[in-house]
Amino acid sequence: MSKIVIAIDGFSSCGKSTLAKALAAHLGYIYVDSGAMYRAVTYYCMQKKIISPDGTYDKKEVVGSIPKIKLSFKYNALSRSSDTFLNRTNIEKNIRKMDVSEHVSQISTIKEVREFVGDIQRNMGKNKGIVMDGRDIGTNVFPDAELKLFMTADVDVRVQRRVDEMTSKGIHVTAEEVKLNLMKRDYDDTHRKESPLSKAKDAVVLDNTDLSREQQLEYVERLIKDMLLTKDTLTP
Repeated sequence: MSKIVIAIDGFSSCGKSTLAKALAAHLGYIYVDSGAMYRAVTYYCMQKKIISPDGTYDKKEVVGSIPKIKLSFKYNALSRSSDTFLNRTNIEKNIRKMDVSEHVSQISTIKEVREFVGDIQRNMGKNKGIVMDGRDIGTNVFPDAELKLFMTADVDVRVQRRVDEMTSKGIHVTAEEVKLNLMKRDYDDTHRKESPLSKAKDAVVLDNTDLSREQQLEYVERLIKDMLLTKDTLTP
């Protein structure tokens, strides 16, 4: 069967990465966590003191740091997903911490940062057979993706999922902290000037508030099966 590009967009902690990883494993596709790239840039700027503890930063310094950032990904057999490497150093655990989460939305609004990350993403998808999740994958990175999903869920459900995820990684936070962070990120993501979070016109909406991981995967697998069958039938 022909390989396709699957673009998954949506709000924070809607299970985009969980679904994307499962789809990639099922299809034998490459999984790309686009958010990890923005987190890596943010983490680099925090380590270099370009971003101060209160969140202030000099845009020129952020843009000037881009040529010094080299991102790569290596498959982790234990987690069955790819770890993020910044200048050859594994930073996967570092970029998932709350302090990075608090600043990543701001850094991702910078045009030059989005162009830098977007170029990497498009290059990774040239040969198709890829599942990528993020905020502007179906609208900006892969506007011609064969399948686009837009994921959403009730905010309290998202908060609990995020708390459970961080707790499983040994990161202790309160539900209140997480909720405030998610609401701020939602606002920043939907109101930024550069490639704001929005649903592509041809995206399939997936509200997984009351759906299990298995139910979500089964639903999307049916969509893909129907699409590939139709595509292969129409191809001369």
